[in-house]
Amino acid sequence: MSQTPATLLRGHLLTPRGWRRGTLQIDRGRIAAIDAEPVGEAAARADPAQPLLLPGFIDLHLHGGGGADTMDAGDAVTRIARLHASHGTTSLLATTMTAPLADIEAALRALAPAIEQRADGAARVLGVHLEGPYIHPGRLGAQPAFTRLPALAEILALHALAPIRVITLAPEVDGALALIPALVEAGMRVQIGHSAASYDDACRALAAGASGFTHLFNAMGGFHHRAPGVAGAALAHADQAELIPDLLHVHPGAMRAALRAVPRLYAVTDATAAAGMPDGDYRLGRQTVRKCEGGVRLADGTLAGSTLTMDQALRNLVQLGLPLAEASARTAAYPAQYLGLADRGVLAAGAWADVVALDPVTLQLRRVWVEGEAV
Repeated sequence: MSQTPATLLRGHLLTPRGWRRGTLQIDRGRIAAIDAEPVGEAAARADPAQPLLLPGFIDLHLHGGGGADTMDAGDAVTRIARLHASHGTTSLLATTMTAPLADIEAALRALAPAIEQRADGAARVLGVHLEGPYIHPGRLGAQPAFTRLPALAEILALHALAPIRVITLAPEVDGALALIPALVEAGMRVQIGHSAASYDDACRALAAGASGFTHLFNAMGGFHHRAPGVAGAALAHADQAELIPDLLHVHPGAMRAALRAVPRLYAVTDATAAAGMPDGDYRLGRQTVRKCEGGVRLADGTLAGSTLTMDQALRNLVQLGLPLAEASARTAAYPAQYLGLADRGVLAAGAWADVVALDPVTLQLRRVWVEGEAV
């Protein structure tokens, strides 16, 4: 892998101690040192001559991009990781679809080498988000109708093919609730999603060890004051949850409610193969989806993932009224913390040199570094 030792970046840096003006040194893929003095966000954004240097984005729910889908074989995941790296995503979870078990096994076998070795110019693939098939058949969203009941031996066999970092379960499905402690023990983050669970069902799942919610508000029952459901459990009890901030999947008012209620709510793209591509038809697992007017839909009009990229997610959060530092945390620090990664999602000495340089006025990307490699 190409890498320039002792690279020096200069600009306004967003560090754990706040905004700093100065330099960041990269050596052998990691941040070797930061030499900078405090500066306010307003002053940093008022200086067009110096870029804003932020932690690279981390996307924990991503199905595709650049015309490729994670369920495809061959170099699909490398194409996906390169497309999203060009939009500032420096690490990601390759997310699967509900499908026949043989299809999921084939996808994980294809993903394993890319997880083991990062390709040049590509984001780091941290592992797998298994979204289905252990979900409720009445809350498919855009997932195909290949749901199945969960079995621990089967999930652990999939985990052996490629590391599952996050798994989406519907806790009301027969056998799912009882499996949660064992899945957590195996190193997986269990998320509630694609679920018709009641509020009490969701609370029981949280008590058993579930720690997140898959694309909050989407593919789950709507919140009602006498039947709060999964969304109500998230708003009342969650510390972490995913949200798709493409301004299509969730109304800005609901986004604001979630941002107030869930302390470490973090952004995901749920991007499909259509991300970074012109309007037209693309694959999402075994289904065909159409990109048109900024969205991705099934033939019946159901939203089917997105064309969102994480740089646009950041800008959308800022447009919603978040300070840039908070928007950055929700696109980098919080997802890293959710996976227990102390050396990603942060600009600090010793961390991986995953960095994005943004225009201070428009917040458009200027450059991206993945583990010290300029991409």
